[in-house]
Amino acid sequence: QVQLVESGGGLVQVGGSLRLSCVASGRTFSNYNMGWFRQAPGKEREFVAAITRIVSSTYYADYTDSVRGRFTISRDNAKNTVYLQMNSLRPEDTGVYYCAAVQGGLKLPRTLREYGYWGQGTQVTVSS
Repeated sequence: QVQLVESGGGLVQVGGSLRLSCVASGRTFSNYNMGWFRQAPGKEREFVAAITRIVSSTYYADYTDSVRGRFTISRDNAKNTVYLQMNSLRPEDTGVYYCAAVQGGLKLPRTLREYGYWGQGTQVTVSS
């Protein structure tokens, strides 16, 4: 069992930046591939970014097209934390952002059902 707690959300103007954090506890964080999803009002939860475990100093990341070049996912295994740096924010980035975890391998899942653990979410609102 792993517990995930997100933070860092808030209200920001168009073009601004936020950094989301997700702290994991309960299991060995380094064994988990991590993802970020978001859910806008009235819409389904959607994939934002994912990062694999770090193996031999190597990791991989994936992004949905709408955030590629603006968002960066990273992880700090010493702090049991995964981050989502969000720059050049747009109104369509508004939503509740969730982090998720899946154990083992080198995975970059884009679907909800592939992840076994979820946080409670943090609200991001981008005002125009």
